[in-house]
Amino acid sequence: MTLYVLLGPTAVGKTELALQMAEMLGSPILNCDSRQIYRGMEIGTAAPTQEQQTRIKHYFVGTHDIGSYYSAAQYEQDVLSLVSELDGSHRSLLLTGGSMMYLDAVCNGIDDIPSVDAEVRETLAKRLADGGIDEMRNELRLLDPDYYHTADTRNPKRVVHALEVCYTTGRPYSSFLTKERKSRPFQIVKIGLKRERQELFDRINKRVDAMMESGLLDEARRLYTFRQENALNTVGYKELFHYFDGEWELPYAVEKIKKNTRDYAKKQMTWFAHDTEIKWFHPDQREEIFQMLK
Repeated sequence: MTLYVLLGPTAVGKTELALQMAEMLGSPILNCDSRQIYRGMEIGTAAPTQEQQTRIKHYFVGTHDIGSYYSAAQYEQDVLSLVSELDGSHRSLLLTGGSMMYLDAVCNGIDDIPSVDAEVRETLAKRLADGGIDEMRNELRLLDPDYYHTADTRNPKRVVHALEVCYTTGRPYSSFLTKERKSRPFQIVKIGLKRERQELFDRINKRVDAMMESGLLDEARRLYTFRQENALNTVGYKELFHYFDGEWELPYAVEKIKKNTRDYAKKQMTWFAHDTEIKWFHPDQREEIFQMLK
């Protein structure tokens, strides 16, 4: 079994190429986007359309409610289980997306973090909602200084999850992070798509405009009451929430969506640049990519 992984920054052009690759391989598409798994966020996450999902069967699209908990560790296990299930009927499978942690979980494995006690999770979620993240950051600095000094402590999800593990196990979260690469019962071939920076940024700006024309504002308004959910701490929604709150004008919010999306793409490109296993192509080099599949 070979798992082809098509990756790249947001708006680089993975969607249509993935459909063509899946058709050539006779494979479904295993989606690797940490936000497209949630229902009701189709426009803001550029989820595959119904037409595209009819053309090729997709997994991990619109499978969870916005308020449900899902993690890279769960995604790893779900993908491994699905690959095992499909192994008898497919020689090759295609996984595609740009969620860095989820890609890493499938390709390299994620550390075995203990399950979090439900009561602990509920308590910390309430503390975050009532008091914000600053006090919890300080708490993490005391309980697990090693993780505190390496983690993105601006991300509430990272801080809260680390505290959940600390309180559930009585051990620092960092003590579970071994970073050992796990073996896989299949071959992995990574294909990366890249464009010149300005070309990519122009595509991002145009895609945001297209999302607004397709109804992103109305979609965000429907989701406004769920704004505290982690799934909606996402570019495209959090900026429009500032508009709904009367803090920003709409044109400014749209420009912030474009800027924050460009910033996210830069983070993706930096992350992928460290992976020497990726074979890079411009999306227009389709013949070269298809030759790899043969």
